[in-house]
Amino acid sequence: MAEFKLVIADPKTGKCHQKVVQGENARPLVGKKIGDKLRGESFDMSGYEFEITGGADYCGFPMRRDIEGPVRKKILIVKGVGIRNKEQGIRKRKTVCGNTIHDRITQVCLKVIKYGKKPLDEKPAAEGEPPAEAKPAEKKEEKPKEKPAEQKKEDKKQEVKTEPAEPKKEEKPAEEKKEEAKKEPESAGKKE
Repeated sequence: MAEFKLVIADPKTGKCHQKVVQGENARPLVGKKIGDKLRGESFDMSGYEFEITGGADYCGFPMRRDIEGPVRKKILIVKGVGIRNKEQGIRKRKTVCGNTIHDRITQVCLKVIKYGKKPLDEKPAAEGEPPAEAKPAEKKEEKPKEKPAEQKKEDKKQEVKTEPAEPKKEEKPAEEKKEEAKKEPESAGKKE
């Protein structure tokens, strides 16, 4: 039986919520196309209405609106889903999926059109756990307050000023170093 990971986009908040649907709840999705509308009752989200905006198959190839059917094809793409082309006029052959949801699709992207009563980010409580509201409030430990950014910059400037400056050594060119190395053994021999 099919299992789909739903990625539900909430236009009001700009956030996405994920939900896994399998078994009987996944059946209404099979055969639907990009752009089709769905009711939330089919996967326990009463009152909501969604629009299918895209998806991906089990290998990660994206679904495209302009490819008909539950297929996978290699097509020449200039722009759009399945390509990140920064140069203008470059065409590339890429593998993409068709616009119809089938058993091999794993991710389905949805957009909320109509909102229900329950919020999207509400998670169901596991058995034996009290609801989120009934949990006792934990004490928050107070962290020491950080200095403002301007004061941090001033502190760094003061630290830099207090450090003693080391004198820089002048480096000699490689030719001069070789000449000095030759002179040292000669002078060492004369002293003895």
